[in-house]
Amino acid sequence: MDGLNDTHATNADVRADVQDRYAAGANAVEAALCCPVDYDPQYLKIIPQEVLDRDYGCGDPSRYVREGDVVLDLGSGGGKICFIASQIVGPYGKVIGVDMTDDMLELSRSNAPVIADQVGYANVEFKRGHIEDLKTDLDQLNAWLANNPVKNAGDMEAMETEILRLQTELPMIPDNSVDVIVSNCVLNLVSDSKKKQLFAEMFRVLKVGGRVAVSDIISDEDSPEELKKDARLWSGCISGALTEEGFGEALEEAGFHGVVLDKFEMDPWQIVDGIEYRSATYLAYKGKQGECLEKNQAVIYKGPWRSIQDDDGHVFRRGERAAVCEKTFNLLKKEPYADMFIHIEPAIAITERIEWPTADCGVRRRDPLETKKGAPKITTDPSQRETCC
Repeated sequence: MDGLNDTHATNADVRADVQDRYAAGANAVEAALCCPVDYDPQYLKIIPQEVLDRDYGCGDPSRYVREGDVVLDLGSGGGKICFIASQIVGPYGKVIGVDMTDDMLELSRSNAPVIADQVGYANVEFKRGHIEDLKTDLDQLNAWLANNPVKNAGDMEAMETEILRLQTELPMIPDNSVDVIVSNCVLNLVSDSKKKQLFAEMFRVLKVGGRVAVSDIISDEDSPEELKKDARLWSGCISGALTEEGFGEALEEAGFHGVVLDKFEMDPWQIVDGIEYRSATYLAYKGKQGECLEKNQAVIYKGPWRSIQDDDGHVFRRGERAAVCEKTFNLLKKEPYADMFIHIEPAIAITERIEWPTADCGVRRRDPLETKKGAPKITTDPSQRETCC
């Protein structure tokens, strides 16, 4: 899948090239690093111009943020998306930006108090780290290294021990702590050998029921090795891009469900050797994991297709009552599925614990008699109804 599982060393570590390119971009505007994006102007009024000028994105994931959310921005750069999200989530929400580039962090951190003064609350913080390793807080590690410089192999072992301690006891982003992850044209910058770890980290930190909204560059074909070896193309958000199929597959393999290609720019941002690179926004959700219990619940797929198949191979047929476990029933009441199904509760609720009969949480037809199990058989009198059919 376009390099996601590829661990060879052709681009094992592209951090230095990316850091150099974006450090320069923090100090002088570089048009080649961004696509034209329309943001809601009401949120831009209070953001300093130096932040707006150094926004290197390809979409607007902030429009998926909601009031009260805990937001994590991967590759927060100068802080523009974080400062927009700060206004949306309000005083009871929280925004965390993670970036590895010193110049970008200086830009975002220096402007955070300016935004806080404008909105009347401080709910944004910026952390130094790598987005594929959200456990290691590099500011904490740097503080330790200041007193424990690495001069020999023994010192290196001590550093590795300290990193493990920080990851375990003081993780930069704890497990299950974030409502929504956003990112704007950054995931493609991570080396192919670390992309799988990146998506796994995203899944780890997201709360059950949380969501991902990522704008990134994708390609219509796999990027060949000669493009991947070009540092300028990689740091320019080109050769590290996943394909249209590959991005969704990476989210699914990490454990996410409900993956949606929500925005797809028809006009390519750039074309290199005939390969089209364009902006797209993907949505995904966490929460399909868990035990399956029988509650006599059913869902009916509305259409318009004759049938649909979910990520686990379960088939829902239009107009047919489908027997689903309690976990799946509740899942299908939420986004992005809610409008696709009719949800039917049993006439009499099951209170005892009954495990689902199949290990794969299989879907079958639900006989209406199961739904009405235990309820008396009655006949209604039309004359007693206040409304007609």
